[in-house]
Amino acid sequence: MGKNKTTRAAGTPATPRRRRRGRPRRGTLALIAGLLMASAGLRVALHSDQVFALDSTPPESPVEASMAPADAGMSCEQPPEIEAMLEAFDAREARLNQREAQVRDRMNALAIADEEIDKKLAQLETAEAALKATLALADNAAENDITQLTAVYENMKPKDAAALFEQMAPEFSAGFLGRMRPEAAAQVMAGLSAERAYAISVILAGRNSSVPKE
Repeated sequence: MGKNKTTRAAGTPATPRRRRRGRPRRGTLALIAGLLMASAGLRVALHSDQVFALDSTPPESPVEASMAPADAGMSCEQPPEIEAMLEAFDAREARLNQREAQVRDRMNALAIADEEIDKKLAQLETAEAALKATLALADNAAENDITQLTAVYENMKPKDAAALFEQMAPEFSAGFLGRMRPEAAAQVMAGLSAERAYAISVILAGRNSSVPKE
């Protein structure tokens, strides 16, 4: 009995030791459960933030939705057909610019030629006017000379004048006789030979026949 008591007395502290071992297990479980709950709460909070962010994002308009593929397509390379068409347009534009430059050069050349032609025409007109003036002076001088020579023949003796007209060509002598006074011309014609006087008469009659009559 004494041993039993001693044993009990000695074994009495064993019960509390078992309780001490069980307490730490409960605390560990509680700690693990708390961590799981905290992790779950954190996940729920993060999920709610993402949902709020998605809800707060404005919806994309139809215009933006239609423009987005176009902008994305512009960054891509163009098809070979479009490239060939653009190159053809550039070549045609270059040819048109070249032709326009050629036409412009021709127009400038024509304008310069027109200016030169106008200058030449002005020079020709000036020369023509000067020639007309010279011819007019020559005609006046010749007319004056013929008038003076006719006056000389009129003042000569009819016999001497007839001798000179006999040596002249009929056309030339007829011109002087047609300018002389009728009485002086008659005296000179009387001193001419019959053949010469007839020839001069025919020439003078032919000249007068061309005069218009009433």
